[in-house]
Amino acid sequence: MVAVLTWAGLLAGAAGCTSEGVGGADSVFGKPRAPQDVIRVSPDDGSRSVRPDNPLLVRVPSGRLESVKVVRAQDAQDSEVSGRISEDGLSWRPDDARLALAARYTVDVVALDAHGRRSARHTTFTTYVPDERFIGYATPENRATVGTGMIVSLEFNREIRNRAAVERAIHVTAEPAVGIRPHWFGAERLDFRPEEYWAPGTRVTVDLALRDVEGAPGVYGIQRRTFTFTVGRSQVSLVDAAAHTMEVRRDGDLLATVPITAGSPKNTTYNGKMVVTEMLEVTRMNSRTVGFGGEYDIPDVPHAMRLTTSGTFLHGNYWAPDAFGNTNVSHGCVGLKDVKGGSSDSPAGWFFDRSLVGDVIEVVHSKDKKVAPDNGLGGWNMGWKEWTAGSAVKQ
Repeated sequence: MVAVLTWAGLLAGAAGCTSEGVGGADSVFGKPRAPQDVIRVSPDDGSRSVRPDNPLLVRVPSGRLESVKVVRAQDAQDSEVSGRISEDGLSWRPDDARLALAARYTVDVVALDAHGRRSARHTTFTTYVPDERFIGYATPENRATVGTGMIVSLEFNREIRNRAAVERAIHVTAEPAVGIRPHWFGAERLDFRPEEYWAPGTRVTVDLALRDVEGAPGVYGIQRRTFTFTVGRSQVSLVDAAAHTMEVRRDGDLLATVPITAGSPKNTTYNGKMVVTEMLEVTRMNSRTVGFGGEYDIPDVPHAMRLTTSGTFLHGNYWAPDAFGNTNVSHGCVGLKDVKGGSSDSPAGWFFDRSLVGDVIEVVHSKDKKVAPDNGLGGWNMGWKEWTAGSAVKQ
């Protein structure tokens, strides 16, 4: 009777579970194997500030993995991390090799050893929280309807040194499909455009997958955003500074020829293709804000459309009524006849009401240089070969 009771006690002792999983003994007579000996998880349980390039790996020395579930908690949202168990059943890796930053990972694994016994393991770790982040301010706005000359432009709030990595994380696509290529202007601006103006009706999608991309040493992106815009009708206007006229063409047909005044001989207007980036019913124009002295300060300029970052506008003009079609008197802008307070019946009001952000205004025959490609959305002044050479990812 004593022998029977002793044998029963041995069996009862061997059947106990560890605190982390089910089973896990080499044999009922041997020392139980802890789940961490059966199932290996990297990074280690409880690790903190894990860098994004550290590998996430689950493996077993023998037997096979039965199930692996990895959950990432980031920005108060939980999402399951996709991955695959190897064909031999000995390892699991995530589909995306890089870890997310500022996230908490939970790993739950069930495995069978070589004898068919089941073990389970639960681990957690947290990833590095960067001190510095970068974002890109995008043009145009989400769901906008724009002219055929619109260029997708991103202005970054920090200098980008790893340009190729950032460029690869941004995808600009069009429907119907057209080739779209990027061009860097310095370390803080990246523009995208097709070889020719967009076709009317094109729908463009911009996918910014910049979250956790290292744009510079220790500086990581924070955006994960997708936005779209639609290209409207085609309107391209040709300003002849010598003839003092502007031809407005809609879908290739001449809509109107409008008298204008351009930059005076001392303050000429840039030549070249410029894109409307902003439309204001009324605005103040002060010469000191664009590098002049105190030549003018007009509080109520009507129907103003910005063409360059440096301050070139096409706008209504009510203070030089005899200049239109006759002489150039502005400080570099293109003026159309208007009245004080603005009127939709004036040439300036008529043009404003028929314009979109993204429309092209091309100036010719001005005694000035061609506008710089990075002054506003002036990228159309570059040939396609020169434009594509500005990509950080060589094709």
